[in-house]
Amino acid sequence: MKKKYVVGLTGQQRGELEKMVSCGIGSARKLTRARILLEADCGEGEAGRGDLEISRALDVGTATVYRVRKRFCEKGLKAALSRRPTRRAYERKLDAHGEAQLVELVNQHVPAGHRRWTLRLLAEQLTATSGGRGVSHETVRQALLRANVRLSPVAAAAGPGAEG
Repeated sequence: MKKKYVVGLTGQQRGELEKMVSCGIGSARKLTRARILLEADCGEGEAGRGDLEISRALDVGTATVYRVRKRFCEKGLKAALSRRPTRRAYERKLDAHGEAQLVELVNQHVPAGHRRWTLRLLAEQLTATSGGRGVSHETVRQALLRANVRLSPVAAAAGPGAEG
């Protein structure tokens, strides 16, 4: 059966990949992809090995070998060696309005029974005021970093509602 994606490396590409593999420059995934391309190369009078043969020799799946071949043929050497960019779109839990609400909350007095604001306490308060949309303490931390707001135990302890 004739292969759909035939890897034909130029001399320069082959030299670059061989140097990368021999020096161990790059991540393990990148080096594995470089080895796959070197084994699959049909250029300069060489007959490349088959996907099954390469997958057994390098201890990777045949689908991985196929995908590396395909990306090389369709998008070039750089794309074949690098990770595919994610297609997932991440929805932000806190938009600009939510971050403003958070900063406003930090500047308010600490609830009774607490000495200072904590990330988890802020997350609970923000979740309660935002109508049940869950916000984690990590989301609060990142939002405070973006807004350049620090939780100050001295300022929080000075306000009414602070217990000492």
